[in-house]
Amino acid sequence: MPQLRPTDHFAELLLGVLSGRRPVHSMLRHTVGRAYDDLAHLAERGPLRTRGASPVVRDIGYFEPRPGALEVFARIGAGERLRALAFRLERGRDLRWRCTAVEVGGPRRHHADDD
Repeated sequence: MPQLRPTDHFAELLLGVLSGRRPVHSMLRHTVGRAYDDLAHLAERGPLRTRGASPVVRDIGYFEPRPGALEVFARIGAGERLRALAFRLERGRDLRWRCTAVEVGGPRRHHADDD
């Protein structure tokens, strides 16, 4: 079985936590810095939990700003609903990838005040 790219592997791990299928503490060894705290805060809100179809990674891409660092974006779909997941991976001296930042975005709501 081919090994998953780190971008795909972390997208699945983060999706599991943010959808409530995995506990946040399962990411302790996979995160550094503020990423774990940010992930725990996001997970409390359950931004990728759904009542219908289970969320899945529909598309993924990345940018390599420097060797050993990846800025990753993924489109998460559940039925017709799409959300954005962004995270940063950095390769440590031990050659293991770790998440150093995570954000979730969703559909923007139009507010009359914004006109």
